[in-house]
Amino acid sequence: MKPVIYGIPTCDSVRKARKWFEAESIEYDFVDFRKQAPTREQLGTWLAALGNNALINKRSTTWKQLSDAERNEVEHGDSIAILLAQPTLIKRPLLEYDGETAVGFSAKDYVTRFGC
Repeated sequence: MKPVIYGIPTCDSVRKARKWFEAESIEYDFVDFRKQAPTREQLGTWLAALGNNALINKRSTTWKQLSDAERNEVEHGDSIAILLAQPTLIKRPLLEYDGETAVGFSAKDYVTRFGC
């Protein structure tokens, strides 16, 4: 099973992760959030695995552009509804591999995870 990277192609961390996979000759799939938004089910799985704090990027431009009501909804209500409408709130890259989910790029973590 190939790893799947979710994110946006212009994100520096996503670029680093993709370059790392290419340098290690590891095939992967890339899903651009702007072209293919995650499903409600995917978001539920990711939130269960990571939690709101790890999954949601509160330093993003998207977060800063949310209204106070939307931010409150993310933190205390139905974060899935907001993430469906604003998938760029998800920390990037989001990696799915071998039944696990992780966010962010760390070469050291990827070496450990993929045994390189």
